[in-house]
Amino acid sequence: MSVDLHVDLLGKRLAGPVIAASGTFGFGSEYSEIMDLTTLGGISSKGLTLNGKFGNEGERLYETPSGLINSIGLQNPGIRHFIDNELPAMKTLGTAVIANLGGGCIEDYVTSAAMLDEAGVDYIELNISCPNVKQGGIAYGICPASAKEVVSQVRAACKVPLIVKLSPQAEDIARMSAACVEAGADALSLVNTFQACAIDLKKRRPVFNNIFAGLSGPAVKPIALRMVWQAVGAVDVPVIGLGGITTGEDALEFIMAGAAAVQVGTASFMDPRSCQRVTEEMARWMEANGVKSLDEIRGCARP
Repeated sequence: MSVDLHVDLLGKRLAGPVIAASGTFGFGSEYSEIMDLTTLGGISSKGLTLNGKFGNEGERLYETPSGLINSIGLQNPGIRHFIDNELPAMKTLGTAVIANLGGGCIEDYVTSAAMLDEAGVDYIELNISCPNVKQGGIAYGICPASAKEVVSQVRAACKVPLIVKLSPQAEDIARMSAACVEAGADALSLVNTFQACAIDLKKRRPVFNNIFAGLSGPAVKPIALRMVWQAVGAVDVPVIGLGGITTGEDALEFIMAGAAAVQVGTASFMDPRSCQRVTEEMARWMEANGVKSLDEIRGCARP
């Protein structure tokens, strides 16, 4: 029995349910020699800001049991450089191009979204975990009112499908999900990394210069799955699940919880072919269990 792994997402037909998560896959070309990128549902770009950023100083990556803590700091070349130098190559990879967009103020978000829209990306993934520099550094994704404000203004600035990526630090995931959709989000993706800390015993000080950083990897999967379940129950738009997915079975749990598609991130550091492998493992499970398409099992675990 052959299985159908296609996913219809906001008017576009994706080759598969697995999307390479932002910040873990570069701009895609780096992986083209070791895996078939046309099997992927899409590639979410390195997080982009209007102006380029060098990122955080000091330690940037720290392994923990079943996880990885990162303090990259949105290092990126900036929107204009991306459009001129990275986007043309991304468009030739045979999979959907998702531009992950960050910012420190609403004006930067709006300007960047308009530029990406004009450049012809397939989707914009709006990262609202970024600190609002005009409000003391509190992330837009913490309070539904702040999220609603930035999402509504970005929505007005672009015509391409808008995916809003949610932070697990949100006051209430269900309320946050509903607020973003009310403001114009076409879909949601969640979750971003969890705030974490590590101490260097030899130096007797925090590992990271900023003290706190973002935890990802298998350790966060059960919590991410719970939050995706809550988001699916709160909105009627597609929800893309991510957080600790390393196997096809992990991905299928998110699909059964109601996710339209999934993203694989940290696993790519352990196995550069993780996105393709997870897709293949999903297909094998479906074959073995008589499931012809993901539509047959999407949301099946929900009462």
